[in-house]
Parts: sequence; structure tokens; C-alpha cells
Amino acid sequence: MGAYIPVSCDFHDWLEALATLRQKCQIVYRNQANAITEVEDWIVDVYAANQADFLKLKDGTEIRLDQIISVNGETVSYCTD
Repeated sequence: MGAYIPVSCDFHDWLEALATLRQKCQIVYRNQANAITEVEDWIVDVYAANQADFLKLKDGTEIRLDQIISVNGETVSYCTD
């Protein structure tokens, strides 16, 4: 993976809301092998580490936010400075 590309604050906040609401989510993302992966699970945490933001799923999977393609059909949005 390359340098982290920050996601928009609105997208980040929405992920935190989904975690708080304990809703099962459909998440499409690129894994470490750069293959598209689709999972359905609960987001249990959204956190920062190693100068990037991540989410953690109930099954223990950790996904860097800039590797997410969509959540519940909503495409990720990135910061625009």
C-alpha cells in the first residue's frame, strides 16, 4: 500500500455512526494483495494508527479507510483541500 489518502470527514463520521448503531454493513475494499474483497459484518471501531485511519470489523478484520471502495453501496469520498 502507498501513502495514506485521507477520506472526507463526513464519510469518517458516517462510519463511526454505523459502528455506534451496530448495523451490519456490506463493505467492498481492496485487500493487501490489491484484490477486491466484499464482506458483510459489523464495524466495531474506527481509529487512527500509523498516520492512517482504519476500521475494525467484528471478525477482527482491519481495513485502512482509503482502501474502501464502498459501504452499503455508498462510494467512499475523499478529502478535498
